[in-house]
Amino acid sequence: MAPEPARSPAGSPSEPPAGGSGGPAGSGGAAGGFDVVVLAGGTARRLGGASKPNAMARGARLLDHVLSGLGSLDGLDGLGSPGGPARICVVAPTDVALPDGILRALEDPPLGGPVAGIAAGLERLARPAPAGQPAGGPAPLTAVMTCDAPESWRVLPALAELMAAPGGHEGAVVRHGDHVQYLLGLYRTGALARAVAPGGRPLRDTAVRRALGGLSVRVLAWPGAAAADLDTWEEIRAWDTLPNP
Repeated sequence: MAPEPARSPAGSPSEPPAGGSGGPAGSGGAAGGFDVVVLAGGTARRLGGASKPNAMARGARLLDHVLSGLGSLDGLDGLGSPGGPARICVVAPTDVALPDGILRALEDPPLGGPVAGIAAGLERLARPAPAGQPAGGPAPLTAVMTCDAPESWRVLPALAELMAAPGGHEGAVVRHGDHVQYLLGLYRTGALARAVAPGGRPLRDTAVRRALGGLSVRVLAWPGAAAADLDTWEEIRAWDTLPNP
């Protein structure tokens, strides 16, 4: 799993590593200094229009596997500077139930594409926190993930190491096979916000590579299943039959 410098145009949720909390992360649920935007909207045409975040495998929803894994990263070194709990914002319609402590966002109008979804998630994370809750405002780093990659949280420690290295990169992303996956990355929040909402205006119906490809990123080759998307029922069923790592 060698990093590459680049400037680019059935059971319980996946078992977390030993020592993790194992529960969904939220306010106070993960290491300080980074937020997470989980994309869980879209039309899921390859699933016949079924709700992808609500699809069941290994006894839990795909989205729950992602959130449970993120919860296991509590206290992980390297994910940004200390100074506040990480927060998770799921970009999803209201028919996708979320655990307590998880923020929700949705682009307006809906179905504006993943770039618009990222912009909506960042806007929600940037809002001031209500009285009596941990301080709001964006964290220095923001991870971008999707609900259809239920083990993608396993990649975050390696991405965090790349972001901690000198070089002034604006992000670190995964390459799985021949594809650079900008939707599995850890970014400097300001750079990410400028890319998805230039001039403060969120992009809609814009290709992810077009919006994020201009960022200076480091690319991490990751051959394992953690970087794989589950886009079809066949892929979901195949993952369902695999043992938890």
